[in-house]
Amino acid sequence: MQIFTVLRELDRPQRKVVLASFLGWTLDAFDYFLLVFVIPEIAHDFHVGIPEVAFSLTLTLAMRPLGAFIFGRLADRFGRRPVLMVDIVLFAVLEAASALAPSLAVLLVVRALFGIAMGGEWGIGASLAMESIPAKARGAVSGLLQEGYAAGYLLGGLFYLLLFDHIGWRGMFALGILPAFLVLYIRRHVSESPVWERARADAPPSLRETMRGRWGLFAYLVVLMMAFNMFSHGSQDLYPTFLKEQMHFDTRTVGTLTVVLNLGAIVGGLFFGAWSEKVGRRRAIIVAALLAIPMVPLWAYGGSVVLLGIGVFLLQVMVQGAWGIVPVHLNELSPDRVRATLPGFAYQGGNLLASITAPLLTWFAAQRGGDYATVMAVFIVCVAVFLAIVTALGPEARGSQFGADTAPPARS
Repeated sequence: MQIFTVLRELDRPQRKVVLASFLGWTLDAFDYFLLVFVIPEIAHDFHVGIPEVAFSLTLTLAMRPLGAFIFGRLADRFGRRPVLMVDIVLFAVLEAASALAPSLAVLLVVRALFGIAMGGEWGIGASLAMESIPAKARGAVSGLLQEGYAAGYLLGGLFYLLLFDHIGWRGMFALGILPAFLVLYIRRHVSESPVWERARADAPPSLRETMRGRWGLFAYLVVLMMAFNMFSHGSQDLYPTFLKEQMHFDTRTVGTLTVVLNLGAIVGGLFFGAWSEKVGRRRAIIVAALLAIPMVPLWAYGGSVVLLGIGVFLLQVMVQGAWGIVPVHLNELSPDRVRATLPGFAYQGGNLLASITAPLLTWFAAQRGGDYATVMAVFIVCVAVFLAIVTALGPEARGSQFGADTAPPARS
């Protein structure tokens, strides 16, 4: 696979930066996805409905833009590395605090605060990695970095499969403290971004000055990331609930299918990320989005465990295949001075607009007597088409130079 060739060509400090950025997003996603496995159990313990608990996903997603802006600006001012360490510790502590929530109201507050911390990690980690590697390696590394998200979901599925019946949902949240240990590795082995180091002697311009003439680009990226987040959250967040509530599968089957889901996601992200280096960012995204559509019937209506497994694997190859291009695409379109802020803020701004996805789908499913399959299937087909159209209408800056402190010229 091309990613292994690319990693071999990087020097040791570059590989360590990529590893740290990958693990940061992996563990961030791990903490986020622990909740999606236990929504019915939390609802049962707090004597509320599933939509009320699913609202916590909306709060987390809605608060992520605030975290992306706060931590992104800090990283543009004080460096990617130290701010990343602070952010990782914060989201790990807040995840563990979720285990102690005495009521749904308290849990919702903690999940909102967790969303702020979670929102900061992606932009900082992606900018640190993309600024530390050669331009020719960006596509393949982008696919690897983004699939840290799938790897985190995969870890969550494995922990759910092996431990949930023994430790319950509170024990699952307590495991969320584990990402804090990544800070020890970053402090010992990871160097600061060379692009940021070269620019640190100069007085940084204000965000307003840097973004002058680029607000249209920012607005476009927010809409693009809204489509992307609807694509992923609409196909992933409620899938365990669908398997439990509609298919009536047990813990082992739900955990196994979730593992299969994320294996497909990782394959897709690595393949399409590397492929985008050859065919372009936009073309690779559009192809992946449209190829997801014929996978939907098997994913939603496969019926048997085997057919559902094939469907969920293939669908996530396409969903996360498109996503594998996002880190490099957004970083190449961003000015140097706000690369820790703009991509992450646009990403999480799209998340804010897409944050209604889980409650909306649960509400429609409830109106249809618990028919999650039809609701999710129709939603994903519509979003796939929308994503392809929005991508086709936007700019691209494949291979742009980092370190010039100007925005790269966009190629239509």
